[in-house]
Amino acid sequence: MSPGTFLENAFIYGIPLIFAITLHEAAHGYVAMMFGDPTAKNAGRLSLNPIKHVDPFGTVLMPGLLIAFGSPFVFGYAKPVPVSFWRLEHPKRDMIFVALAGPLTNIALAYISTLFLLLASILEGSAQHFLSAMSLFSIYINVTLALFNLLPIPPLDGSRVLAGILPREFGRYFDELERYGMFILLGLIVILPLIARQLGFEFNLLSWILSEPIEWTVRFIATSVGLR
Repeated sequence: MSPGTFLENAFIYGIPLIFAITLHEAAHGYVAMMFGDPTAKNAGRLSLNPIKHVDPFGTVLMPGLLIAFGSPFVFGYAKPVPVSFWRLEHPKRDMIFVALAGPLTNIALAYISTLFLLLASILEGSAQHFLSAMSLFSIYINVTLALFNLLPIPPLDGSRVLAGILPREFGRYFDELERYGMFILLGLIVILPLIARQLGFEFNLLSWILSEPIEWTVRFIATSVGLR
């Protein structure tokens, strides 16, 4: 790969991925503040500056390696925005809105990226190729992150939504599982597919669960803005 191609790919894939992950986190902090928790603000994390949210491993290295090795599922994360749920006005209810803020931000970014894809159609040459490729990747990475984070697996947002809906005694199980959450995710995303590949077949549980919902959501967004 030439230096020019590498740099182009870094922009096409890197910029949408960084904004998708970091704005997702910032949204949690903004909504938490709306409901009475200033923890993220006090920590200086209520910022749209991606640098404040980038985790060198989770935001850059891990997604880059997954893309480079052709992983069927790209996963990344930013530095979690600190939220003190006990400081929310109504902790159990407000936790649902704080958790949903991240995925909904990703869906909003997917809509914005679709508008950029429409804009690319009136351009020509390399500008059209560059903007189309970046916009298309942004659409898919944002929809993927939104739906992935809605899975009810700690520490993903879906587990907090479910904990806010279920009776308190069930919510405690999610709190206890959260300490093992990253190991569960790495097992599903990396280890399980690697084991399957060593056994001679392709199997990725998360891709199997999310592929159709991702495609349906992308088609819905495209149709709703008049792209199709």
